[in-house]
Amino acid sequence: MSAPDEFEQIARLYRPLTRGAAGAFGLLDDAAVVSQRPGCDLVVTKDAIVEGVHFPPATPLDLVARKLVRVNLSDLAAKGAEPDAYFLAVAWSDACAWKDRQAFAEGLRQDGEAYGLTLLGGDTASTPGPLTLSLTLLGWVPTGRMIRRSGALPGDLLMVSGTIGDGTLGLAAEQGEVSDPDGFLTARFRLPNPRLDLRDALRGQAHAACDVSDGLIADARHIAEASGTGLHINLDRLPMSNSAGRWLSEQSDLVAGRLRLATGGDDYEVVCAAAAPIRGFTVLGEFTADPAVVVTAGGVQVDPGPGGWRHR
Repeated sequence: MSAPDEFEQIARLYRPLTRGAAGAFGLLDDAAVVSQRPGCDLVVTKDAIVEGVHFPPATPLDLVARKLVRVNLSDLAAKGAEPDAYFLAVAWSDACAWKDRQAFAEGLRQDGEAYGLTLLGGDTASTPGPLTLSLTLLGWVPTGRMIRRSGALPGDLLMVSGTIGDGTLGLAAEQGEVSDPDGFLTARFRLPNPRLDLRDALRGQAHAACDVSDGLIADARHIAEASGTGLHINLDRLPMSNSAGRWLSEQSDLVAGRLRLATGGDDYEVVCAAAAPIRGFTVLGEFTADPAVVVTAGGVQVDPGPGGWRHR
């Protein structure tokens, strides 16, 4: 079945996602209005994902939509922000049939309801290249309370939430390189869990934070560079899921294995700096006055390279 034209697609697929928000104007205008919240700052983040780069071409588009939402929610989680609404841009490839576009909208609906999000507007286009998706997410924090990357102090503890390495192993499982008999790793790659549950703890204790998207070492380094500090990371303390732990136990080089987990990215946990341990986080090291980034594993210093993913 061929797809309806652009305006009918907007009416059928996206207008219901506004959930009746007054500022969306039924997606009939070229702009939206965001009403202010007294005592709050508006926090804005934007991420894009591209077919063949961030997700395999065969991935069902409802899952792609939900991942798009969640990688943006992860940024807000690390800022201590409460999510509210979003703008969407889609460049459809020729391979995306009407049923695929319906599946994409259904994924947006599911996570929009799960996280209390409303669609305020956006744009749709066509491209001869791969499917390209971008979402701009709005959230709120009490005035002056957004947690930035640049607040780490020498002596602060380096901590990370959850487990690390599942995302990169999940991608490897999708590609047939890693065994994933229970589907845990694949699920972690396809549908990350934005750590919105940590918002209050981060607001109360974290000096700096960001989410782990490019790789734990790279993202911890981002905090250190923005804060003008150095960093010591002990990979022997790396928190791992049972699945990642089993994978590591099968590696001939455990240090190289830990480095792969710590640099692979796609974990969407939160790495942060704080003066004291935070419940729900694992202490991996500390921020230092010396500007060097030192990574150790097995009791020796190792070279992490770039520490994570870098786009060309």
